[in-house]
Amino acid sequence: MDRASLDSLIAAYGVAPSSDLALVISLELIQSSGIDEALPFVANIKAPVDDDRAVRLFDALLDSGHHNDARSFLDESRPSQQILLARCALMDGDTEAARKLYVAATKDSPDLASSELDNLYSVQRMAADGNPKNQKVKLRLVEKAEVVELATFVQPEQSSVNFDDVAGLVDVKKQINKKIILPFQKPSIYQRFKKKIGGGVLLYGPPGCGKTLIARATAGQCGAEFLNVEISDVLDMYIGESEQKLHRLFEKARASTPSVLFFDELEALAGKREHGRNSSGANIVSQFLSEMDGFAQNNQGVLTLASTNTPWAIDSAFLRPGRFDRMFFVPPPDKLARAEILRLELASRPCSSDINKDVIASNTSGFSGADISNLVETAADEAIEESLEQGGDVPISMAHIKQALAEIKPTTIEWLTTAKNYARYANDAGRYNDVLDFINKFGK
Repeated sequence: MDRASLDSLIAAYGVAPSSDLALVISLELIQSSGIDEALPFVANIKAPVDDDRAVRLFDALLDSGHHNDARSFLDESRPSQQILLARCALMDGDTEAARKLYVAATKDSPDLASSELDNLYSVQRMAADGNPKNQKVKLRLVEKAEVVELATFVQPEQSSVNFDDVAGLVDVKKQINKKIILPFQKPSIYQRFKKKIGGGVLLYGPPGCGKTLIARATAGQCGAEFLNVEISDVLDMYIGESEQKLHRLFEKARASTPSVLFFDELEALAGKREHGRNSSGANIVSQFLSEMDGFAQNNQGVLTLASTNTPWAIDSAFLRPGRFDRMFFVPPPDKLARAEILRLELASRPCSSDINKDVIASNTSGFSGADISNLVETAADEAIEESLEQGGDVPISMAHIKQALAEIKPTTIEWLTTAKNYARYANDAGRYNDVLDFINKFGK
């Protein structure tokens, strides 16, 4: 990130400070200017912070002698961060606290243990036979996975979901129909105009707003085979295997056209290379880019769909023409969509006649589809509790909904606040204009 963009983010932080933005600014400042300029922002970072960024930040603080500043954002419920807290305790001279944190972390995640740390904390590990376990890691030969194994971890499916199953998102569905589905349904006219069928599409927006559902519906509308790729299907502990798995996924999609290859949480595989702590992440990014439009690849009839909550964390090379050149913002549902989601959620449950879906929809501005589902679940819990007390079935009523509304808050606000800062201060290419339009139309 250049200095002008960074200064814009710092200005945005001054207007609307948030832990997420403080984290982004801190990491950028550490890389470009050093830890001293970053410290005021580090102080405002709160847990939880994902493990990778927590380690990067902790290492920078440790190298500069500021390990105590890391305590505020380290999460004791995460084993890898318990290890870091153990190091802090050890530096403070509290050996017993350090040992307890290390033991707790390695109990939940044995792969974090090492012979050096076991010796340091006087931890004796036992093997299955009851004898002391040798922690020394030995190199071993690993037989390379055969291509046929691909079917065991990614099962193709013919998506039975279509746009009729997706409440709201009218504008998004129109754009997808025009730019994606019609080329699949009427390939001859597009081929005459030398238009490629397939390509890459990135769906972004707050969590819980239907990105995965719209991806499945797109495959259903196209009549295409749908390959849902999870992060664990690609990442592998052995060097070079992740790249091989990614290649085999694309090869399977090319052999099954028309096909839709869907990557959820894309930032885990396509994050910015300058933020990586080792070469393996950069190698995966390079392999991914090569598979999407490399010289030797023919992806005609393969649609690569991906979703992310953090499009600003995606490596910029993915966003150029020929890769994920079409980005669709999937916003929180509007009032009509919220009413429809409520209808679907309440359809198979016992409900009283006093429930007014329009009133509920009016009072759930900013709620995601997942938030509305949670609202109904909470109201159902209240009705069940009352049924148990009265000894008979009590249907979900408006009173139960109102009680749930007092407890449930929209989860999209934090995302929209962060996205607003990027859209206003780091939007040179107009990439986030849809976010600004949404905030200007519905924001308060």
